[in-house]
Amino acid sequence: MRAAPVAVDPQHLDRLRPVVVTASADLRDAEPLLPGTAVVDVDAVPSARALKGLSEILAGIPGVVARNRQNFAQDEQISIRGFGARATFGVRGLRLYSDGIPAAMPDGSGQVSHFPLDAAQRIEVLRGPFSALHGSAPGGVIALHSAPGAEPDRWRATQRGGSDAFWRTSLDGRGRAAAMGYHFTLSHLESKGFRDHSAARRETANLRLDWSFDGGRELGVVANRMDQPRAEDPLGLTWEQFRSDPRQTVAAALQFDTRKSVHQQQAGATFRQALGERHSVRVMGYGGTRRVEQFLAIPLAAQNAPLHSGGVVELDSDYHGADLRWQHDGQLGGRLLTLVVGAAVDVQHQARRGYANHRDGVLGVKGVQRRNERNRVEGFDQYVQLDWRIAERWSLMAGARHSAVRFRSEDRYITAANPDDSGRVRHAAVTPVAGLMFDATPAWRVHVRHGRGFETPTFAELAYRADGAAGLAFDLAPAMSNAMEIGSTWRPSSAVVMESAVFRVDTDDELAVARNSGGRTSFRNVASARREGIELALDTSVSDDWRFRFGYTRIAARFRSPFLTCAGTPCLTPNAPVAAGSPIPGVPRSQLFARLAFEQEAWWVALDAARTGTAVVDDSASQTAPAHALAGIEAGRDIGALRLFVRIDNLFDRAHVGSVIVNEGNGRFHEPGPGRQWQLGAQWTF
Repeated sequence: MRAAPVAVDPQHLDRLRPVVVTASADLRDAEPLLPGTAVVDVDAVPSARALKGLSEILAGIPGVVARNRQNFAQDEQISIRGFGARATFGVRGLRLYSDGIPAAMPDGSGQVSHFPLDAAQRIEVLRGPFSALHGSAPGGVIALHSAPGAEPDRWRATQRGGSDAFWRTSLDGRGRAAAMGYHFTLSHLESKGFRDHSAARRETANLRLDWSFDGGRELGVVANRMDQPRAEDPLGLTWEQFRSDPRQTVAAALQFDTRKSVHQQQAGATFRQALGERHSVRVMGYGGTRRVEQFLAIPLAAQNAPLHSGGVVELDSDYHGADLRWQHDGQLGGRLLTLVVGAAVDVQHQARRGYANHRDGVLGVKGVQRRNERNRVEGFDQYVQLDWRIAERWSLMAGARHSAVRFRSEDRYITAANPDDSGRVRHAAVTPVAGLMFDATPAWRVHVRHGRGFETPTFAELAYRADGAAGLAFDLAPAMSNAMEIGSTWRPSSAVVMESAVFRVDTDDELAVARNSGGRTSFRNVASARREGIELALDTSVSDDWRFRFGYTRIAARFRSPFLTCAGTPCLTPNAPVAAGSPIPGVPRSQLFARLAFEQEAWWVALDAARTGTAVVDDSASQTAPAHALAGIEAGRDIGALRLFVRIDNLFDRAHVGSVIVNEGNGRFHEPGPGRQWQLGAQWTF
């Protein structure tokens, strides 16, 4: 995903360099690149901000909605500029990377549960499809980079604990052994959960190795593993249930013992070879496995229908891929130029099996088999991108990516009532990208850019056909997006950075619900949709000790064409009209975040506040999740090698909807956020 460096006039570096960031996904240090990319320096964030998940680290980034769902069975809910909001579990519409290795599956689905947060040095967020060097996801990119091994050796042990019997223990070590740098992290997490039937346990391990050789050669190897043997799923609540008792769990979750187990391991390597002073070649390869077993709450009458796939889903995925890239750093017309040309291939084999969620009259156990198929997706991309300093204060970025994705399914569960549903489909598109950057003054930079996004349906969205028949929904078309952005970065001094952006994204063939029946949701394409808004960010050091951060997003996300959707369940045929101009569900109208911190060498104290606007919960806009505002406070102190910290979230104990399950067929849209919670921690560095 590395985007080539933009040539910058040396006279502007003193003020502008700190706000020019990267969109890199390999193992090297950051290089200056795309304006508007948010970078979180995790090492500079107090430890109390990364207790439970990535959502806490991403808090306050304009355009990003990151929600801890208080449900480890469904992972965190992350969207950028409205893309990914409809995902009922995992991440959609975004590209994910961890130390240069793709964390999103080749079909476009992703999880962040295996991100090694304790090892993270920085996290980069590119909003929008504005680089040809990674996949063409319309929402953008989230890339985690761990710290490389370096001398002197450093070991760090951390223990965190808090409300709802939450515990997280981690051991992190890095250093160098001769020519090899190493960094490994072990983590154990367990929680009783905010609600009944939401307990979970998770273990993760991450290893990074780096070598530098003579002749401009570099090698990086990354391996990680995540085991989540049991994460209970309390399901969502109706609005009436939420108002009555937000901590409750619906009876169906207990009856069917809804839960999920996940086991994932992957490894990857990046090799870079310099070819003289102006050329280099980079090769990246990766592979992994992901095993998922999920128990769902589906009525027995629905499960026993001849074409139903049951209430237990088993997904076994094996995936691998490679990326080959050539880079040239030279001049054109006497101005600095960087040209990158490359190709990438990604392959995923998925064994999908379905079973009844009952046996011999007992619910919550795996019963007879109801589905068995082998699915395969292959992606082959070619890309080119150049960055050219066309004049003293002007820079041009232009590129294109051609993507071809093939889905194939082989049905292995064939009966008289369930015929062979094998099939295949191919999608392809060219996604250009272009940007122009102007240094108006040494302290003020403006940019305009355009990008095209290409989002194929994932296996989760292909899983069920709108006509109720068995097999994959190969009639779904990919969504195509055109994104425009005008932005500005102003740094009047080394202590102040102010960023702003105005964006608009038009999407054709947006996915929407076609049918809800028997615990299964199928999708259809909607002609067009639009997401447009503004983003503002301010980061300033008021004095040597005081720092203030502010982020604001205002977004209007709407369907531009009318269509019919399903309301309630069972719904075999779309029956509810959605008018043109109706809001896209799951996208808050606004977000505001502010944080004021007082930091000295040995201790800190900080107060933060966040307000999330209203969001509709389904395509027909039948209900909304109300706006809410929350506040938190944290403090910490370093005593030699020991760091102690404490944090209180939801300081005023406000009842609120923390996240929504978009288009939940039973009307259980609302996932409650927790009341006042506390966390304590200690970290020992040796």
